[in-house]
Amino acid sequence: ALRSRSGRSIINGNWAIDRPGRYEGGGTMFTYRRPNEISSTAGESFLADGPTNEVLDVYMIHQQPNPGIHYEYIIPGDNVISPQLLAHRRPGEPLNGQLGMPESTSHEDEDLHRETGILTGQSAGTFPVIQPGRFPSHQPENQVPAMQPPRQNREHNWKQVGKTECTTTCGKGSQYPIFHCVNRITHEEVPEGYCDSSTKPIPEEEACNLFPCPAFWDIGEWSECSKTCGLGMQHRQILCRQIYANRTLTVQQYRCQHLEKPDTTSTCQLKICSEWQIRTEWTSCSVPCGVGQRTRDVKCVSNLGDIVDDEECNMKLRPNDIENCDMGPCAKSWFLTEWSDRCSAECGDGIRTRSVLCMTNHISSLPLEGCGNNRPSETTPCNNGPCAGKVEWFAGGWTQCSTECGSGTQQREVICVRKTEGNFDVLNPYECSYLEKPPSQQSCYLKPCGSKWFHTEWSTCSKSCEGGFRVREVRCLSDDMAASSQCDPQLKPEEKEPCNTQDCVPEIDENCKDKYYNCNVVVQARLCVYTYYKTACCASCSRVANRQPGFLGRR
Repeated sequence: ALRSRSGRSIINGNWAIDRPGRYEGGGTMFTYRRPNEISSTAGESFLADGPTNEVLDVYMIHQQPNPGIHYEYIIPGDNVISPQLLAHRRPGEPLNGQLGMPESTSHEDEDLHRETGILTGQSAGTFPVIQPGRFPSHQPENQVPAMQPPRQNREHNWKQVGKTECTTTCGKGSQYPIFHCVNRITHEEVPEGYCDSSTKPIPEEEACNLFPCPAFWDIGEWSECSKTCGLGMQHRQILCRQIYANRTLTVQQYRCQHLEKPDTTSTCQLKICSEWQIRTEWTSCSVPCGVGQRTRDVKCVSNLGDIVDDEECNMKLRPNDIENCDMGPCAKSWFLTEWSDRCSAECGDGIRTRSVLCMTNHISSLPLEGCGNNRPSETTPCNNGPCAGKVEWFAGGWTQCSTECGSGTQQREVICVRKTEGNFDVLNPYECSYLEKPPSQQSCYLKPCGSKWFHTEWSTCSKSCEGGFRVREVRCLSDDMAASSQCDPQLKPEEKEPCNTQDCVPEIDENCKDKYYNCNVVVQARLCVYTYYKTACCASCSRVANRQPGFLGRR
């Protein structure tokens, strides 16, 4: 995790894991890489070109032994050249691993030196940058030369006959001088035993092949695919690197311009995404009437056609596999409205109407077993008195609509009359048969009824005397006979009312008599529960039973 000293989290802060990508912080842009933990052994990494403008802290949490942190950073330095390298330099080669341009041009005011290492308890070492003029040209005065025996006493001495091979072909390696024992005069090699081992020079490391190795592209591991299925993207880090002094340094990318840069992004597809498929049509409704459910088979199918777990598909896009279905009301009871207030005729015979509907009865205590064939009447006769006659075919005014709302009928009187002076004489209809008779009835519709209260017939009274109750079911229904909540609560018919409030009259049984004079003892001893005493003292036991209901059943 990466965090600034001010406490602002840049990458993987607040115990949350960020996706690999680019994150801004510390005055620069960090590229965060996290290779696939299954397919790669490479660790996580942060990379930024810099420069940073504040102190940043790196945090690491690990459950296994600390794998260590490889770090690499850039510090500004003077563009200097070591005089020690001049003698070993080839024409056109860079000096001291400083990957400079040809001598005739200079593209940078300052060179960048890198320092690398592994956090293993101590900081990694640095390779020296030697300032011009500070290279020692003579032996310091305080250095004491090694003691050597007089030359005239030595017949054999140590001679440098060559050097070891350089440890590297480029990028500053090391080699050591090789000393053999030789005859001082003939310079022929002899066994080392002829020479004094204490005077054998100690081979000192010498730098070799100081020219830097060619820059190369360091290709990182591919990141995880951005999608678990379908077409996604994956990324990898590409760095321009050079090896110098056994250190691999990151250099500016123009050093690798002679090489084709590998792609940093690529498309990827771990697998084709699974999809939802509806395998069956809807089933029949689970009930023949009322509200039930119906189902269908919905499966998550892979690109190979196999049925896989639902988690493989997008749960937000899953089609419904169950839904409600309404098969209409189940017929159980007759539901009625009140009679209309208006008669269909203003005078003479007319009718009043009401609505009748067979629907499910939800009051289980009512002894009803379906609607049956005894449908209650929807009309009843009414008469508002006799009507007066008129001339010829006389059509009276239309009566009020038989209903205040919904569909109804209107009637009018049509008679054959003859007008006399001051009066009208009613004639037989055949006297007007040559004339077209006006209609005497027509349909009418004042307005939608809206919601109205419907109720069933009253149930049987719960008791035959001393006050019982009877019940009925009341429902509010709209014009299309669907359940509604728009009825006026104050007009709701009663659902329960008292009935048979008269006192109970005991039936006198002439055969119920006491056969013994001491039946009062039987009552006091509560022996009336036994059949023998109930019969022998029938009158006394019956009186007690009427006064105390349930008395005879206590034992």
